[in-house]
Amino acid sequence: MTVIHQNDLIQSVADALQYISYYHPKDFIQAMEAAYTKEENPAAKDAIAQILINSRMCATGHRPICQDTGIVTVFVHVGMDVRWDADMSLDDMINEGVRRAYQLPDNVLRASVLADPDGKRANTKDNTPAVIHHKLIPGNTVEIHVAAKGGGSEAKSKFAMLNPSDSVVDWVLEQLPKMGAGWCPPGMLGIGIGGTAEKAMELAKESLLDPIDIQALQARGANTRAEELRLELYDKVNRSGVGAQGLGGLTTVLDIKVKDYPTHAANKPVAIIPNCAATRHVHFTLNGSGPAELPAPRLEDWPEITRDVGENVKRVNLDTVTPEEVRAWEPGETLLLNGKLLTGRDAAHKRMVDMLAKGQSLPVNLKGRFIYYVGPVDPVGNEVVGPAGPTTATRMDKFTRTMLERTGLLGMVGKAERGTEAIEAIKDNRAVYLMAVGGAAYLVAQAIKKSRIVGFEDLGMEAIYEFEVEDMPVTVAVDSSGESVHQTGPARWKEIIAEQI
Repeated sequence: MTVIHQNDLIQSVADALQYISYYHPKDFIQAMEAAYTKEENPAAKDAIAQILINSRMCATGHRPICQDTGIVTVFVHVGMDVRWDADMSLDDMINEGVRRAYQLPDNVLRASVLADPDGKRANTKDNTPAVIHHKLIPGNTVEIHVAAKGGGSEAKSKFAMLNPSDSVVDWVLEQLPKMGAGWCPPGMLGIGIGGTAEKAMELAKESLLDPIDIQALQARGANTRAEELRLELYDKVNRSGVGAQGLGGLTTVLDIKVKDYPTHAANKPVAIIPNCAATRHVHFTLNGSGPAELPAPRLEDWPEITRDVGENVKRVNLDTVTPEEVRAWEPGETLLLNGKLLTGRDAAHKRMVDMLAKGQSLPVNLKGRFIYYVGPVDPVGNEVVGPAGPTTATRMDKFTRTMLERTGLLGMVGKAERGTEAIEAIKDNRAVYLMAVGGAAYLVAQAIKKSRIVGFEDLGMEAIYEFEVEDMPVTVAVDSSGESVHQTGPARWKEIIAEQI
C-alpha cells in the first residue's frame, strides 16, 4: 500500500500551478508554430507571432503567460490502495497548494476568484477555492491533472439539451459566431456529449487536458463516432475564417476534443468549452516517493520569431492626440501607443457609471483620454507592473455609451470584438476601439514604463491605473465610422478559404 504524505500533495499542486503559469505545453507551441508558418493574413500572423514571442519570454523569465492566471481546475484520481499520511481533507490539501502557488513572492499570480458571486463578489485574495473533480480508481498512486482556466474563454462556454435526432455538428457551428473572439483563438474546443447536463460540461472540460494530436488522427482516420466528429468539426470550424484573435485567417482551432458518455434515450446533452491561447495544464502522478518532479522544457522547443509590424505602422502620442487624428485611423491599421494610458474594467466601469448617475465627480478626468481594459498581475522585483494583457471588451459594452457621452472619453483598448450596442456608441461619438492581443500579457507589459493607481484602490487589480507606455502595439478594431475588423476580417477570409478549397 502506497502512503501519500500531505505536504507532497500540497507542494506538487503549488509547483504545478507555478509551472503552467509560465510554460506552455510543448504540443501547443508546436501547433501554434505550424499555424504561424501557414497563416496568410498578416494581421492574424502578427497576432500569433506575439503569442509565441510572449510564450518564449515567459518560459525564460518565469512570469505569467497571461494576466488572467485563471481559476484552478483539478481532476484527481485516487488509487484505492492509497493510504494518506495527512490531517487535512483532500480538498483542503489541494486548496493549500493553490494558496502557496498564487502567493509565491518570486512569481505572484493574479487572484481572480470572488466569493459571494451574486452579492458582494469579494476577492478571496489567494485564488481559492479550486474546482475539484474526484474519482476513485484501482491502483496505488494518485494521478492529478491541474489546469488554470481563464475567465474570458470560460465565459464563452455553451450548453444545450438537443433532441436525439439533432446534429451536434450543426449546433456547434451555430454557436461559433456567438462565441466571438473573446476566447482568444487559436485554441482548442472541448466538446462533451451525453450523460446529464453537468456530466456533459465535465466531459468538455476534461477533454481539454488531452494533447493536441489532430494531425495524427487525420493521418490514420477515425475509429469512433467521437473521432469522426473531431475531424469534421476541425475542418469546418477552420473554414469559418474567424482566425487568430477573430481577425480572419486560416487557423481558428488547433484541435477539437470530444468525449462522450451514455445518456437517457430522450436526451442528447452537448457542451462546448474553449481553451484559449493561454492553454495551461499539466499532469503528474504521486507514488509515495515525494513531490512530483516537473522537468523544465528545453528553450529549443520554442521557435525564434521576430515581429514585422509592416509599413503602415503609426506612432501615437496619447498625451496630445486629437479627435481629428483619431478619425483618420483606418480599420486594421497598426498603432504604437505612447504616453499616459488609463485602465479600468468591469468593477471600475460599474462604479464610474453609478457615480455619474448620482452626479458625483470621478477620481480622474477622462476627457480626451484612452482607457485600457486590463487587470494586471502584481509586479515582482524591478517590474513596474506584472503581465498586463487585455480583457474581453464586450463586458464593457453596456457602459460604453455612458462613458463616451458623459466623460468625453476618446478611445478604448481591449481584446476581441465589440457588440452592436458598443459599435453604435463608438460611431455616434466618433470615438475608436483598439485591440491588443490576448495571450501576450508579458510582452505587452514590457511597453509599460510607469504605473500608479489613480482611483478605486480598494478594487485591487480592478482599480484605475495610469500607465505610461512606449510603443505598445494595438490594431484599430473599430474606427470612428463604426467599421469593425472583427466583422469584415472573418467574412473576407471565409470567402478566401472557400475559393481555395
